[in-house]
Amino acid sequence: MRLGFMWLVSGFIIALLVAGCASFDGRGLVAGQSTAQDIERLMGPAADKRAGPGGETWLYYPRQPFGRKTFVARVAPDGRLIALEQRLTDENFAKIVPQTTRRDDVRELLGPPYQVSSFPRMEREIWQYYVRHYGDPGVPLTLYVQFSPDGVAREVYLLDESNRRGRGGA
Repeated sequence: MRLGFMWLVSGFIIALLVAGCASFDGRGLVAGQSTAQDIERLMGPAADKRAGPGGETWLYYPRQPFGRKTFVARVAPDGRLIALEQRLTDENFAKIVPQTTRRDDVRELLGPPYQVSSFPRMEREIWQYYVRHYGDPGVPLTLYVQFSPDGVAREVYLLDESNRRGRGGA
């Protein structure tokens, strides 16, 4: 009995230490004060890094599938944090205009997709994001953006996952 308790306590302590190594949402970072090194120390290595306007660097931190969020740390040319933004929002989904928005624009807006699927016969590449509708906790959805070979978003679908078993539903 005592040995089992020790294993339980040891496991709990290890879980706390691991959880303390990386922040899910960047809590503790301060715009104008935190540096790129602080961001990486707190949130881990970025999944993607892109050049933003005015010499900014954008660091992408997807927290999918279970977190249903992607954070972008916008870093100024001097290496200081400008802002930390959650990009998988209803407002950003509305900016994806079928027949107009390009692949690079979606990548910049939402960050790297959770999954990319290719359907050669349909001539489509489909990007999948797990998201929340109406904020957090909100309704769990899956966003699908379908691109044609020329890199233009042709179809955009938001599917409600709240009633599917194993997908945030019962």
